[in-house]
Amino acid sequence: MELDPLILSRIQFAFVVSFHAIFPVFTIGLASYIAVLEGLAFKTENPVWVKLSAFWTKVFAVVFGMGVVSGIVMSFQFGTNWSNFAQASANFLGPILSYEVVTAFFLEAAFLGVLLFGRDKVPAGLHLFAAVMVATGTFISSFWILSANSWMHTPAGFELREGVFHVTSWSEAIFNPSFPYRFMHMALASFLTGGFVVAGVSAWYLLRGREVEANRKALSMCLWLLLFIAPTQAVVGDFHGLNTLEHQPTKVAAMEGNWETSRNVPLLLFAIPDQDSQSNLYEIGIPGLASMILTHEWDGEVPGLNEVPAAEQPPVAIVFWSFRLMVGLGLLMIAFAVTGLILRAGGRYWRNTWFLQGLRFMSIAPFLAVLSGWFVTEIGRAPWLVYGVMTQAESVTPSLTGPMALFTLIGYIVVYGLVFTAGLYYLMRVLYVGLEDSPDDWEHEAERPKRPFSAAHVPFEIDGDNQTGKPINQGGH
Repeated sequence: MELDPLILSRIQFAFVVSFHAIFPVFTIGLASYIAVLEGLAFKTENPVWVKLSAFWTKVFAVVFGMGVVSGIVMSFQFGTNWSNFAQASANFLGPILSYEVVTAFFLEAAFLGVLLFGRDKVPAGLHLFAAVMVATGTFISSFWILSANSWMHTPAGFELREGVFHVTSWSEAIFNPSFPYRFMHMALASFLTGGFVVAGVSAWYLLRGREVEANRKALSMCLWLLLFIAPTQAVVGDFHGLNTLEHQPTKVAAMEGNWETSRNVPLLLFAIPDQDSQSNLYEIGIPGLASMILTHEWDGEVPGLNEVPAAEQPPVAIVFWSFRLMVGLGLLMIAFAVTGLILRAGGRYWRNTWFLQGLRFMSIAPFLAVLSGWFVTEIGRAPWLVYGVMTQAESVTPSLTGPMALFTLIGYIVVYGLVFTAGLYYLMRVLYVGLEDSPDDWEHEAERPKRPFSAAHVPFEIDGDNQTGKPINQGGH
C-alpha cells in the first residue's frame, strides 16, 4: 500500500489544529471572565470575587500553557509539510504571524506573570490592569490568526506573480471579505466555551455542596452571559453563512447536501450523501427551509455541488454531518440558557439537580461545536488551500514522502498525548481542590471526609426533584 504524503499531511495538520483549537477558544473566554471578576473584586472588595478569580486564574494558566505547547509547532509544519505554500504566501503570512507574536503573545506572557503571582505584591489596580491586558492579548492573538485563516478562504488585496502572492493592499488582505464574520463567530464561541465550562464546574461544586455562595454567584453570572450570547451566536452564524454562500458556494452546497442547483430547497435533517453517485440516500427534510435560511426567500436558489467538477468537491459527508452537529449543539446551548432563565424563579437554577447535572455534561458541548465548526470550515474548502487560487496538492512539500509524513504524524500523536495527559492531570488536581485550598494540599485530599450533595452541605431542602428552598442551617456556611 502506497502512502500518500498529501493525505497524511492533511491528517497531521488537522490533528494538530484540532488539538490546539480547544485551548485558545477556552482561554479567550476565560480571560475575559477573569478580568470581570478582578473588576468586581477591585470595586467591591468582596472576598468571593477574589477567591473566584484566583481559582480560575490557576485553570487559565494550565490551559494557556497547553495551548502554547500544542500550537507553537503549527508554523513549523508550513515549512516541513507545506513548503510550496509557505514560500508562495510568505509575503502575507510571514508579517501577519509575526504581528501576532509581537503584539499578542508577548503581552499575554508578560502580564500573565503579574496576574498569577502579583496579587499580594502589586497594587490592586495594577493587578486588575494585568487581567485586562491578558484578556486583550487573547483577542489580539485571535485577530491576527483569524485574519490569516480568513484570507486563505477569501483571498483579497494581492496579485500572483510567478507563483508568489504579493500584497497590493494590506487593509484589503487583513480585512478580507470573510474575516469580520469569522472573527465575531469565533469570539462568541469563545465566550460560550468559557461560560459553559465555568457553569459546568460551578454546577459540579454545587452538587457536592462546596463553596456554595461563590459557585452560585459564578453560575448566575454565566447563565446571564449565555442567555444573551447563545442566541446572538445563531444570528451571527446566519450572517456568516450568507457570506459563505456568496464567496464559497460549493462549501454551502456540501453543508446542505444539495447536489443540483435549484429553488425551494429542503433543509435536510437526515441524509447519507453518496459522492460516487452524486446524490443523497434516505433523505428526510423540511421543504423550502434551506432556501429560506440561505436566501431569506422560500423559493430562493441554492447552488448545487454539480456546479463544479467532482475533483473540486469537498468530502461532502464529513461537511454535511459536522454542520448538523454544530447546529444541534448550538440549539442545545440556547435551550439550556433559556431553561436557566426559567429556573431563576425562586432561585431554582442552582438547586435543581437535573439542571446542574445537565450543565456538567454541557461543559464539553462548546468544544465539540468548535471542532465540528472547524471541520466544516476547513474540510469544506478542499481541495483548495487558498480558495480558488492554490490547491492543497500544489502546496505540499515536493520532497516529502509518505513514510516521512507518517512518522511525524505518529510522533505528534504520541507527544500530544503525553502533553494532554500531563496537562489534564494537573488541571484535575486544580479542579479537585477547588476554591478552598492550594494544589499543594491535593495529596491530602484523600484524608478528608467525602462531601456528597445533601442537605447537610447546602442551605436548602431537597425532596426528590422538588427543591423547596427552605433554609436549614445558614449559619453553617
